[in-house]
Amino acid sequence: MSLSSAFISAAILAGAQSVLGQAITGTFPATPLASQRFDYPSGIPQQVDTEQGLARGVQFGFNRCNSTTENQESNCQTGFVNSLDDFCLWSAPKPNSVVGDTEGESVAWCTKPGRGTRLIPNGALQGVQFMRTPDYVQVVGFVDQQQIDLDPKDFGGELDPHGADFRGNPLGGLVYSNAWSGNNDTYQQVIEWHNFMGGNAFCFKVCDPKGPNAAKFCEHIYDRIGCLYNAPNAAKNGTFESCQGENQDFPGVYVDAGGATQTFKQPPEGVEPSPPYTPRIPASSNCVQFQSTALYTALATVTPTVGPFAPGASATAAPSGSGSGAASGSKSGASSSPTGSTSSNAGSAIAVGTLSTVLGVVFSVLFMA
Repeated sequence: MSLSSAFISAAILAGAQSVLGQAITGTFPATPLASQRFDYPSGIPQQVDTEQGLARGVQFGFNRCNSTTENQESNCQTGFVNSLDDFCLWSAPKPNSVVGDTEGESVAWCTKPGRGTRLIPNGALQGVQFMRTPDYVQVVGFVDQQQIDLDPKDFGGELDPHGADFRGNPLGGLVYSNAWSGNNDTYQQVIEWHNFMGGNAFCFKVCDPKGPNAAKFCEHIYDRIGCLYNAPNAAKNGTFESCQGENQDFPGVYVDAGGATQTFKQPPEGVEPSPPYTPRIPASSNCVQFQSTALYTALATVTPTVGPFAPGASATAAPSGSGSGAASGSKSGASSSPTGSTSSNAGSAIAVGTLSTVLGVVFSVLFMA
């Protein structure tokens, strides 16, 4: 770290100390979140992130979730991605939040009861594609994000188990899946995953813990180029389907016009990313479509408090922003399609905004120094 970087670090950490009201003794945990292992359910602690004095403060929610914690104000931070009808999304704990401000505090919103989380309100999911590949499973779709406490105009950001300080976003967030256990009642901890939320769309990919390329398929360094580049797909608004598919290319890796394999390097904050390629959408097969009412039966009892499905409510505001879409690498804007259009037949793509909290900027500065 250069002298100037050290000075910046010290200055901002000093400011963080006064903001958080505690003595800041460090930034990084003794053990990164992605290096911690917990068997489900018996091995999960009340909280995963318990170190005191770290720059981003303490873990917001909890990880030991059960029937006693299940309600629409639950702060459970243990999520699942299993199938088309059984998955969770990371979203805000308070209404009208933006991802950049609450990524560390995100909580699990799920499609099935029984795990101590919040439930995604009835009607919020507007189209979902579940894809199983040799190395990962992913769920991609369209959501009325105001119903899961995100500002309807927020174009969002990325959540993953790393973060610039290795504590993850959300802090202490755990993810499990039964996709590779061979038993629907047996869940494995997913070590590598990424979830992009915003622009009324989402993608959540979880990589096989035993796969040799889990960290590459679930890359976490391309946080500003969204689902289009991190989870290329052909999801359609209004369609609910489960498919098998090929692996995608590793995020950021492409073949140029001359046939050479290249790796895109995301530029530093303040420089708009503009990847010089269009990602390949992996081939899919054996797609089976369903009616949402048959998939999410438990959500019928969850009445939204905001949005067009809330009693007496008007239509939800459409997202807006200064950017031109994920394909252009916009910092503050996106669309729900790889091409930047708003066609309901296009695949989901979420552009990601820059870090908006003071500490987020600090970490970006330190890691680019």
